[in-house]
Amino acid sequence: MFVLDDLLFRPFIGIVDALHSIALDELYDLNELEDQLKENQLLYELGERSESEYRERKEELEAEIEIAREVHERFSSGRVEVKR
Repeated sequence: MFVLDDLLFRPFIGIVDALHSIALDELYDLNELEDQLKENQLLYELGERSESEYRERKEELEAEIEIAREVHERFSSGRVEVKR
């Protein structure tokens, strides 16, 4: 039975783990979020975005960056907690 587990399930789990890591990197791309934050600042400085739009978007991006950092920290440790 253990041989079957090793032959059938471990490769599948490895593939799913790799796909999960790729998906998290894509969804929570810190570099992309930081680039959007810089772009927001630039648009405001050029006058293409009002101060209220700038502040609202800045707060949204900072919250997303914080979440992305937490996700990367949590999943880079190798310990995944599943809540039911």
